[in-house]
Amino acid sequence: MTTRILDVTFHNLLLSEACKTALSFLDSDTPSTIYTPNPEMVMLARQDPQFREVLNSGNLVVPDGIGVVYASRLTKNKIRQRVPGIDLMNAMFEQIKDTEHSVYFLGAAHGVAQAAAEAVQARYPNLKVAGTFHGYFKDADDEEIIGNINAARPSILLVGLGFPRQEKWIDRYKSRLNCKILMGVGGSFDVLSGKVPRAPKFFQKIGMEWLFRLLRQPKRIWRQRVLLKFALLVLYKKIRGEL
Repeated sequence: MTTRILDVTFHNLLLSEACKTALSFLDSDTPSTIYTPNPEMVMLARQDPQFREVLNSGNLVVPDGIGVVYASRLTKNKIRQRVPGIDLMNAMFEQIKDTEHSVYFLGAAHGVAQAAAEAVQARYPNLKVAGTFHGYFKDADDEEIIGNINAARPSILLVGLGFPRQEKWIDRYKSRLNCKILMGVGGSFDVLSGKVPRAPKFFQKIGMEWLFRLLRQPKRIWRQRVLLKFALLVLYKKIRGEL
């Protein structure tokens, strides 16, 4: 079952179902992509047709932002649960930790991907890490990075380059990478590494992680304006009968 929010289509799955679907991709002969749009990404997709096309081509597209879940309540197919990318990653790690499958961390600042990989291995001791590489690279470095990833042959490639760069990068090179799963993970490496604290469980439970981040970084208020625009646009579309 899918739900369409402002021209972006989401798979309407619980976290456990999303994890099961993602892991099924490991048995495929072709690479599969996982994207986790939030309201900011949905709004950008309205302005960037290429980005919208990439998101809608994803094999698994789940709502990372609570705003998407709220918006779905105005449609015929209400999204049952928010599925944060970092929670989906951890659920996948838990399931593959004692298998031969491995993970490659690509993205974030120098040293952060490595720190994230080490933190994940400390939490899941038997999880295999195929390699890491920072996200501060130029287009001219793509061939080297593709070569490094293919030499490592990871089952899962986690790409934390920020949107829309990570999704477009995945889409551009997915057919050339020896991976089963390619997933855009935004700033998750910062959280996994401990560089940036994640919101307390209370904020997570009520879907207000964005508020916790805003309280810690008031300057983010300028980014949060898009949430209001998103909400108003959804209401407008509902009134016009376009949802």
